[in-house]
Amino acid sequence: MTKPRIAFLGLGTMGSGMAGQLLAKGFPLAVFNRNPEKSKPFAAKARVAKSPREAASGADVIISMVADDNASNSMWLGDDGALAAVAPGAVCIESSTVSVDWVRELAGKVAAAGCGFLDAPVTGSKTHAAAGELNFIVGGETATLEKARPVLEAMSKTILHVGPVGSGALLKIVNNFVCGVEIAALAEAMAMIERAGLNREKALEVITNGAPGSPLVKTVSSRMTRLDYTPNFTLRLMAKDLKYAMSEGSKLSVKLITAAAALEDFQRGIAAGHGDNDIAAVVEPLRNSRSLPPPAS
Repeated sequence: MTKPRIAFLGLGTMGSGMAGQLLAKGFPLAVFNRNPEKSKPFAAKARVAKSPREAASGADVIISMVADDNASNSMWLGDDGALAAVAPGAVCIESSTVSVDWVRELAGKVAAAGCGFLDAPVTGSKTHAAAGELNFIVGGETATLEKARPVLEAMSKTILHVGPVGSGALLKIVNNFVCGVEIAALAEAMAMIERAGLNREKALEVITNGAPGSPLVKTVSSRMTRLDYTPNFTLRLMAKDLKYAMSEGSKLSVKLITAAAALEDFQRGIAAGHGDNDIAAVVEPLRNSRSLPPPAS
């Protein structure tokens, strides 16, 4: 069977690995990235477009993987957006971590263009993206998911359909909220351990091998001790996700007190110059100053 033609919008930390997997699995691919330098590695095997509209022209499936609502909006809407060129019957997939309101608004515009829509954010790191081992959390109609399934399978380990449009976006925000709180707590614990003069190796052995020892805590604590802040997921993006979570919680009359506390830690990290570093760098303002600076606004 002929493989569907894919347009992939956004070649950052996660998107580059996802697009690479589609190429490796033999899908015809067009790519677009706002910074054209990130498109150059794909030039030999994919069609490099100058706009989302150009990338989407002739595509059966369009996938966006960008930073936030504003970046997603710029990929899909406007004269140069993907929806200006999308063919009726195509499937549009938003895999970015974006707000539920934006996902629902976008879904309406996609439907008006005669296309199917899925909100399909992912869990996993850049290594999982590069290996085709992401986990998709999907909102949308079952028939649309089945049409797009071969494409998602090429990039994933699991595909979980969690409900109608918006369900995937909301669950991803909840997931990242819990991760953000866990990392902030770990950073504060690390600062306590180091400032008290405890044996850090032994203390982390207790934490990582005990009840708190999630895969995330094990991975991030190692980066904190090695001062390895090579970005896998940045402080800036985690702060954005915590804000999205607090907004969604407010709509449901659930005050996310722990998210607000974690956000202060991440905002301090951003104010200290670590916004584009890995989330592990959230520990640095805590370990380097006895009088913490105010969080970034």
